Amino acid sequence: MKVIVNGEPRELPDGTSVAAAVAAVSAAPSGVAAALNDEVVRRASWEATPLRDGDRLEVLTAVQGG
Repeated sequence: MKVIVNGEPRELPDGTSVAAAVAAVSAAPSGVAAALNDEVVRRASWEATPLRDGDRLEVLTAVQGG
């Protein structure tokens, strides 16, 4: 299936979860947020939330510093 992750098109296997997609773009163990089709997905729901063809996923990582 084709999805957009952080503005870039990606081919992912059918049924890929938000958790798997986040892991593919960020190795950060914490400070990561995900929004699926402009809706924030709670971290507790990432594993149970499948992506579908045409979805848009934004993965945001908090950064410290100036």
